[in-house]
Amino acid sequence: MSIKKQYLKTKPQANVTFQLGAEVAPEANKVAVVGEFNDWDESAVEMKKLKSGAFKATVKLETGKEYQFRYLIDGQTWENDWEADKYVPNNFTFEENSVVTV
Repeated sequence: MSIKKQYLKTKPQANVTFQLGAEVAPEANKVAVVGEFNDWDESAVEMKKLKSGAFKATVKLETGKEYQFRYLIDGQTWENDWEADKYVPNNFTFEENSVVTV
């Protein structure tokens, strides 16, 4: 798993690339990155499956903020990013959400 941030010079935005490694969900057919930046819409940001079996997606986010998110695997299993900037409690399922800070 990884999160890469590319800050734009002309706007207060960053291109944030989320990647879920093949080892996390080796049998997955579909993965989405779901979070505050897309109102937790499970179909808003579907990740592209790479030849390696990993999944990848890039989202443009406003800088100076923190965003909670998780990965949704095949519409059933939630997974955190092991390299998130931090984790915060999720009041709905009593698990934690990953957080990316940009």
